[in-house]
Amino acid sequence: MADDDDPPTGWGEGECRMWEAYRRGEWCEGVPEVRGEAVRQLLLTVPPPRSGHLARLRLRGMRIRGELDLSEAAIGGAVRLRRCRLDEAPRLDGAQLEALELDECQFPGLRAHSARTAREFKVTGCTAGGTLDLRSLTVGTHLFLDGTKIRPGPGEAAIDARSVAVDESLSATGLDCAGTFYLTNARVQDLVILRGATISTPRGNLQMSELTVGGGLYMGRGFSCAGTVNLCGASIGASLELLDATLTGPGLDAGDYALHLGCAQIGGDIQAERGLVIDGPITLADTSIRGSVVLKGARLNHSSGTALTAARAHIGGDLDCRDGLSAHGTVDLCDARIGGSLLLDGAELTAPNSSPTALSAHGTDIGGVAHMSRGFTVHGKVGMSNATVRSVLSFEGAILDTAVEEEALVCRGTKVAALLLQFREPPRGSVDLSRTKAALIWDESSTWPASLILDGTVYDMLRPTLPATERLPWLMQDPEGFKPQPYEQLADVYRRHGRDADARTVLVAKQRNLRPTLAFPARLWSLLQDAGVGYGYRPLRAVWLLVCLLAAGSALFGTWRPEPVGGGPYPRFQPVIYTLDLLLPLVDLGQERAYEPSGAMQWAGIVLIGTGWLLATTIAAGAGRVLRRT
Repeated sequence: MADDDDPPTGWGEGECRMWEAYRRGEWCEGVPEVRGEAVRQLLLTVPPPRSGHLARLRLRGMRIRGELDLSEAAIGGAVRLRRCRLDEAPRLDGAQLEALELDECQFPGLRAHSARTAREFKVTGCTAGGTLDLRSLTVGTHLFLDGTKIRPGPGEAAIDARSVAVDESLSATGLDCAGTFYLTNARVQDLVILRGATISTPRGNLQMSELTVGGGLYMGRGFSCAGTVNLCGASIGASLELLDATLTGPGLDAGDYALHLGCAQIGGDIQAERGLVIDGPITLADTSIRGSVVLKGARLNHSSGTALTAARAHIGGDLDCRDGLSAHGTVDLCDARIGGSLLLDGAELTAPNSSPTALSAHGTDIGGVAHMSRGFTVHGKVGMSNATVRSVLSFEGAILDTAVEEEALVCRGTKVAALLLQFREPPRGSVDLSRTKAALIWDESSTWPASLILDGTVYDMLRPTLPATERLPWLMQDPEGFKPQPYEQLADVYRRHGRDADARTVLVAKQRNLRPTLAFPARLWSLLQDAGVGYGYRPLRAVWLLVCLLAAGSALFGTWRPEPVGGGPYPRFQPVIYTLDLLLPLVDLGQERAYEPSGAMQWAGIVLIGTGWLLATTIAAGAGRVLRRT
């Protein structure tokens, strides 16, 4: 064709002006309307450019009447429409374009299934009355959906971008969808930005399962979703942002979670603080996060069940829930691996209506500290059985708010370097530390719980260092009654720190508390051991008792001398030696065989003989105990 080629026959004035503007690469505006068929013919005919110009389609402020069908078309230049109104949904299925721009346009929907653009694909500031079908779309640089408002029909998706491939970034800042946004199996090489986007209506949700993002995923700064945000199995190369986001629940027909991050891979942090509000359950189960999870000041609400599930999650950094985190519903961290610290200072956790547990962290492995202190308040049970905390587990200043008959803290079989139990006020519920191992336990006697289980607990140090008489009530709060191991453990700690007197006091208390559990004869024997030698821990008592009996017997038999027996000869009677002969079993000093008391003195002799046997046996048992300790 020559430069003076005319538009096709039958075209109107406006379409002819579009023809000429295309050849000059200029914006065509001031034209009321053109036919979609004419636009298609122009793009497929490709008239040559005017000399010194670059041919391209640029339409602004016009109506496109009828259908614009570019299916399977190969279009060399960019197509840009601004403030245009299309009567029917443009059809770009399988089309190949250099670039596409729809800016501030109105149309009833868009079909671009399997389309390809060498550069950007932009649908920005538009109003769509139907679905944007972008399935299997391939974009050479950026996909923009910023500020677009989509109102699909009942039961229709707002945006269907499943299996989209974007070589750089996808931006949907300020997007307004009244329906589902699908990004399932999509691949974005750089960033996905959804800041300020709104996905509304009860069935509106964001489906991004198996999404692959080379960089970060940003859903903060006013982002809101009425239904599930589904990132199950997603792979995010950098951070996930949820700052100031609002997720109002799983919605209708949208799954079980408000936020589903199960089985995902996060290469950076999860920044979900500063105004995050989520109504509905969240799951991070089996997810790997290389950085930290920051939930400072977030509001999580699922009063009928588990608000946050991070079971078996692997977190390389911290799980930071400080500064006013509020969770109504169980926080489940069972078997999670946290490389950094678990920080719950100032957080408030409330158990759901269906369960007494507010925090479940059984089997959790924490590489740093676990701080549940400085304003930490929990209305319900804290469970940390079989957990491992490689540094400090602190409840300093914490409030465990449960009823008297309920469990407040369960730490069975937990291993910690230091356990700080300096509660703000005494827990009314029970505290179970059975089989816990700690290098240090630091508590305050003023905040000891009314019910404390220490059976099997092992520790190296106790702070503050209290005398045994003040520490013993700590061992007597087991609701199941007497257990011997806590006494042996406390005595062992006193002994290893050179406080033998305190250790003996504890062991005597152990025997005294054991006595009510014994049969009646054994109780009598225990009482005798207690009175005689303090169960072998105070053997001098028996010695002094023998001395007293020796003095009393010598005085009695010196006053009322026994009569000699047999035919003589008789050794000279010695009251002291005679009394010793009666008191000491298995010892024959010759006095007992030669003299025999009569009357009331005969009963005195029997008492001395019996008492001597009991005291000698008790002293021998005590001496054996001392020798074993030595």
